[in-house]
Amino acid sequence: MRLDISDICRDFPDFKVAVIVARNLAIPQERPAGLVAMIAEREAQCRADWAGYELSGIPGIAVWRQAYRQFGIKKTSYRCSVERLVKNMLADRSLPWINAFVDAYNAVSISHVFPLGADDLDKIEGDLFFRYARPQDSFIPLGRAEEGEDPPKVGEVVYTDEAKVLCRRWNWYQDHRSPVTTDTVRAVLTVQSNGWRQLDAAVEDAVRLIETYCDGECNVVLASATEPTVSLPGVWT
Repeated sequence: MRLDISDICRDFPDFKVAVIVARNLAIPQERPAGLVAMIAEREAQCRADWAGYELSGIPGIAVWRQAYRQFGIKKTSYRCSVERLVKNMLADRSLPWINAFVDAYNAVSISHVFPLGADDLDKIEGDLFFRYARPQDSFIPLGRAEEGEDPPKVGEVVYTDEAKVLCRRWNWYQDHRSPVTTDTVRAVLTVQSNGWRQLDAAVEDAVRLIETYCDGECNVVLASATEPTVSLPGVWT
């Protein structure tokens, strides 16, 4: 299995994505006590770090606003995942409770100001891509399956496998068909940078939390403009 970002590299040369493949997961539905305490600390730290800032003035958010404008997204209702999380922190709202895996990587997201997203690897079909949307791309919004297909606009940046769009507008909203749940035993997690900070610390943080709270075994690979196609470590199907 490969990840290919070559379709967008010319237009977004600063884009880098670390892919964490997590195996042998045992994901608790409830947050373990240590994760509860850690998330509370990180929420407080995020509020302290960015108190008094406009969202547009936070560097890790500003780079994604610019990227979204570049592929034609101007509506304020369409913002990258980390902006929505930080906005909630500054409004004194907490991270949502989903499961220990998702809650842990959301904590990494607000600490390092990177978008992160994950899918159940056993629900992925073929290779993975960050690319421009095409006619006939399939997307069903997470939690709104009853509404049916909501295909992307041709030309927006999407994250896909070979059968469906996994996330619309780069890192805005996830598809219904591959979320990480407590039944997930293999997951693929992306940590995405667009010219803001280095990825290393965020990746190490995510790996540590997955191993600590979900019993996972993790391997990492990095795709960038200089190496746009990479093989996912430890994945043979």
